[in-house]
Amino acid sequence: MWRLKISEGGNDPHIYSTNNFLGRQTWEFDPDAGTLEERAEVEEARQNFWRNRNEVKPSSDLLWKFQFLREKKFKQRIPQVKIEDGEEISYEKATSALRRSVHLFSALQASDGHWCAENSGPMFYFPPLVFSLYITGHLNAIFSAEHKKEILRYIYCHQNEDGGWGLHIEGHSTMFCTVLNYICMRMLGEGRDGGKEKACERARKWILDHGSAIAISSWGKTWLAILGVYEWAGCNPMPPEFWFLPYTSPIHPGNLLGYCRLTYLPMAYLYGKRFVGPITPLILQIREEIYNEPYEKLNWRRVRHLCAKEDNYYPHTSIQILFWDAIYTFGEPLLTRWPFNKLREKALNITMDHIHYEDESSRYITIGCVEKPLDMLVCWVEDPNGDYFRRHLARIKDYVWLGEDGIKMQSFGSQVWDTSLALQALIASNLSDETGPALKEGHSFIKNSQVTENPPGDFRRMFRHISKGSWTFSDKDHGWQVSDCTAESMKCCLLFSTMPPEIVGEKMEPQKLFDSVNILLSLQSKNGGVSAWEPAGSGLWLEWLNPVEFLEDLVVEHEYVECTSSTIQALVLFKKLYPGHRTKEIQNSIINGVKFIEELQKPDGSWYGNWGICFIYGTWFALGGLAAAGKSYSNCLAVRKGVDFLLGSQRDDGGWGESYLSCPKKEFVPLEGNHSNLVQTAMAMMGLIHGGQADRDPAPLHRAAKLLINSQTELGDFPQQEIGGVFMRNCMLHYSAYRSIFPIWALAEYRRHVASPTKTKNI
Repeated sequence: MWRLKISEGGNDPHIYSTNNFLGRQTWEFDPDAGTLEERAEVEEARQNFWRNRNEVKPSSDLLWKFQFLREKKFKQRIPQVKIEDGEEISYEKATSALRRSVHLFSALQASDGHWCAENSGPMFYFPPLVFSLYITGHLNAIFSAEHKKEILRYIYCHQNEDGGWGLHIEGHSTMFCTVLNYICMRMLGEGRDGGKEKACERARKWILDHGSAIAISSWGKTWLAILGVYEWAGCNPMPPEFWFLPYTSPIHPGNLLGYCRLTYLPMAYLYGKRFVGPITPLILQIREEIYNEPYEKLNWRRVRHLCAKEDNYYPHTSIQILFWDAIYTFGEPLLTRWPFNKLREKALNITMDHIHYEDESSRYITIGCVEKPLDMLVCWVEDPNGDYFRRHLARIKDYVWLGEDGIKMQSFGSQVWDTSLALQALIASNLSDETGPALKEGHSFIKNSQVTENPPGDFRRMFRHISKGSWTFSDKDHGWQVSDCTAESMKCCLLFSTMPPEIVGEKMEPQKLFDSVNILLSLQSKNGGVSAWEPAGSGLWLEWLNPVEFLEDLVVEHEYVECTSSTIQALVLFKKLYPGHRTKEIQNSIINGVKFIEELQKPDGSWYGNWGICFIYGTWFALGGLAAAGKSYSNCLAVRKGVDFLLGSQRDDGGWGESYLSCPKKEFVPLEGNHSNLVQTAMAMMGLIHGGQADRDPAPLHRAAKLLINSQTELGDFPQQEIGGVFMRNCMLHYSAYRSIFPIWALAEYRRHVASPTKTKNI
């Protein structure tokens, strides 16, 4: 039986940590663990998911919850609450519903103070990890038979009815993910027509019917070339010599978004070497299976720009095609011949230095799951028996996550992000007399997860920004600062500093908060907006060279409404508690941030959300930032328009529902059907509360609260519905903790601002 372990490093000598592995989550299989009843519970959850996989595609993330609730012997003792039609929502009923969820959620806290959760969903995450381990010969050593069984379960569970796989679990089938998952199944032992319900046969038919693997998008072409089932001649150039360019050059990699440059960094190394893994009998079979023509007859030069329409969300521009063609035709032949090939050797050494730096800086977690298998493979290519590669192997567990739908790969974990939101929800509940231990442990986790140093050495030469005082998305070891994670965690610490220390623990030292302020101010642009990871400033025209057909806005850093709002809220609270620190800078930052948010508003009153779905998410953030800065319905047109947008999109059942299609289409797309999404309903409720709706006409809030209360399960949580996160416009991400955090938070705010202990409210 599988068990989730918390904050453990294990006995591997190649793994190390900056804070004793706080926040680390690792799954291990114990064949002797679990009673018959416990195993039956897990198996029932798996079968339920399989039966309903086409109705609700994200997992409910049940397996670790079963474990934690058993370990803590949790029993829900507060009676379930139902609001009948025409019934009033009393303060007592609102409180009972809130307490039920708060008690359950507190019991789900990990032993180190954070809340665990899946943060996955894209179907291109796991296959490259399998590919890298297959090439290096470590697949069977790292993944046991039980691992492989669960990896395959995930692939089967999320295969579309047409036989393909989407970019993410709710998406239409794409060539990129269908080819990657087909090869993954073959490497995990399935035959060419094998797999559950003939998964391989159906996948191969989809591939061949849609133009074959020659039409895979660029990242797919790269991985297939690495595997030896495609030729490097069919890839656009990724010359490592770009790292030789002066930093003042706009196309120097140092000017690119961290995720972009650190993906193409190892790709450039492998491309520069034209590395190809071992050509095994299986590789030769796959060559025969994924093309409509014999492999040896394919004209690789002619398929460089070919991309299946299903993958081609962001088509290459004419300028980009001309750019790649020029390098392909004139640059590469020159750089691979003497004496210029000496330059290539130097460029490869430079890229290797940067890879080692990033690996060491992140304790071999790397910046994310796309980069992890690439960096690991590069270290193996450099030295198959070296410590660098072994350190990578030791950190694979950090990415493995298990749900009732199988094993998937985490983006890199959302421990800090989820916990910072969860703690604010619990604080808002005003039930500290009941949740004191959870608050104290969570406070400790947040304080001890702060990054306390800048990246090592001459970090600016390695194109890294300051990180001291920040929080990451996952844990301290990861090391990469994120503005909204910093702002939300800072808000937690500031709120805790106003509460009794005997309940929530000692407050954070002021200097550490000052360091956080420094990070936030450093990430604000001249236009008032706040970027996510590094200061924005590179030319937006570089997005014209975006080589990734299925993502958008990933070449350079941008400013975001969510990051700006979180920063405003944190700085407003900080200014109140520490009025003498950098007063003028903070005040100007808040003013400029408000202006940025107001200017970013859409004509319909909404804001586009970059990290959640989509206009409801963005509008909740925007209204929260404006309200914190003193803007209200009476003095701010943007607030009035935002409130009107939310009121105009409320559904007949009292909730809200927005499709993930809003993100790629960049226009509000309602959910199909008549039901609402509870997470989005909670966000909309809080947005309206920020906009002062409770004082004008609380009826829309009563209707929404009724929906949340009546949707609460017998256990005290809320049902899993549609996927809730997004990145780079077109790829969705499953935040499994959201289905608990946001309804709790919304009910807490409703109870504080709308329900009253002295009077009831009509629905």
